[in-house]
Amino acid sequence: MDSIDKIMFEFINELNYDEATKMFKHISSGKKLRSKLILKIANENETSLRLCAIIELIHLASLLHDDVIDEANTRRGQPSINAIFGVKNSIMLGDILYSKGFYELTNFSPKIAKIIANAVSLLSVGELMDVKLSENFNDDATKYMQMIYYKTAVLIEASARCGAILAGFDDESFGIYGKNLGLAFQIVDDILDITQDAKTLGKPNLNDFKEGKTTLPYIYLYEILDKNEREILKSFHAKSLNNDEILWIKEHLGRHKIIEKTILEAKNLAQISLNAVNGNAELSKIVTSMIDREF
Repeated sequence: MDSIDKIMFEFINELNYDEATKMFKHISSGKKLRSKLILKIANENETSLRLCAIIELIHLASLLHDDVIDEANTRRGQPSINAIFGVKNSIMLGDILYSKGFYELTNFSPKIAKIIANAVSLLSVGELMDVKLSENFNDDATKYMQMIYYKTAVLIEASARCGAILAGFDDESFGIYGKNLGLAFQIVDDILDITQDAKTLGKPNLNDFKEGKTTLPYIYLYEILDKNEREILKSFHAKSLNNDEILWIKEHLGRHKIIEKTILEAKNLAQISLNAVNGNAELSKIVTSMIDREF
């Protein structure tokens, strides 16, 4: 992973603008799920590492814009770029990362470039869908799944496909693996927002609901509540919750075993992912690490 960080820094340093380099140094590099996926499939070499660096730049750009949209002051427990340098600088740094990523992508085959470029287009649509769905309480699981596919899973799917192309494997089956891994990954993230404490998450507990995001656990809960309880749940949407309101939500989630149901959905998607690559041992480890985690 250090090699990828080094290449990313070289990419930004090549732009020869100290302000961009300074801001970039403040970005936390994260788990690099997409890079781990590529390297497990295509092995570590100069070509695969440079592709990893490109995809990580694109992913980081999306996070910079995401933090601006969500008005988030922290990212992974550290001050966000928009909190340190301001909204305008954060947006422009995101644009720089996107642009540099696409420039470096021109060194790859047209097929790989098209897969990544299409994924980034859909990722941006997913961001817009997320904003739109957050305007009101969303009780449609299909809309939620479509949004997280675009916003999260599509770049993981593209990473798996491109890794397969580099290795000479069938990219379609690896795409199925990546897509379902990405969906499961986001659902687990949404579960952890409810079940983990602020210290572990690096952000407040139940923050998604406060921001207007009706994630799968809330949709499942809404489906099982009676009419009056549904109205109570909807009244909590997109607002700061007091202790009694948090307790009400957690009590009803527990009573109806909603977290367990949501975990089962993530595990079913994970199984689809594994079936697509015939239970490949190394790729199975990635699935397990993404599902059985605490942050």
